[in-house]
Amino acid sequence: MDKSLLDTDIFSESRKRINQRVVRRGTAYLAVFTRYTISAITVTEVVKGWHKLQREDRIQEFLAEIVGMEVLPLDTHTAEMAGRIYGDLERTGQPIGLADAIIAGTALQHDLTLVTGNVAHYQRIQGLGYGLKLDNWRT
Repeated sequence: MDKSLLDTDIFSESRKRINQRVVRRGTAYLAVFTRYTISAITVTEVVKGWHKLQREDRIQEFLAEIVGMEVLPLDTHTAEMAGRIYGDLERTGQPIGLADAIIAGTALQHDLTLVTGNVAHYQRIQGLGYGLKLDNWRT
């Protein structure tokens, strides 16, 4: 098992504990690494979702929960990698959201496997020659 960066979709599913396959894979991961690693972009996406629903209570619960997690910041090197990915995808007519390009850049910059349910989406990045490692806890 490799140290991994959880994409927002899998991170959210692991918190909701609905998909038992995701829960089992997450439990096994935590037994080895003791905490999840997420991107600051995931924090942005989760807070945005709760804020749109005007659920300050859920935002505060979430922020308290991630105190024990590794949250990787968007630094200059990661931003450069994400910009290259984003530009390459747009140039080749395969655009994805900027948040996803940043999350992929974060995984690449830190040499982490990206755990996502959007494997086909991120395979576009692999197709451009980036060495992005992917895993899907849903399968």
